Amino acid sequence: MSTETQQVATIRSLTLAQLETLRADPKPSYSIDGQRVSWTEYIESLQQTVDWCDRKLEGYEPFEYRSQGAT
Repeated sequence: MSTETQQVATIRSLTLAQLETLRADPKPSYSIDGQRVSWTEYIESLQQTVDWCDRKLEGYEPFEYRSQGAT
């Protein structure tokens, strides 16, 4: 596994862990000092990151494996 592949896999793993934590203990959206914090949008952003990682990892995987048998 290449370094880039490992980095994308790590990003995916950490993002999934964050999603799991947020879904286990959901928070309400709120505004403070005129700045809006939307947990729904944040979760959607994290899911988009996971989807991006999945697409990148699919691109790294060979669709054909070469093998050679010997007797």
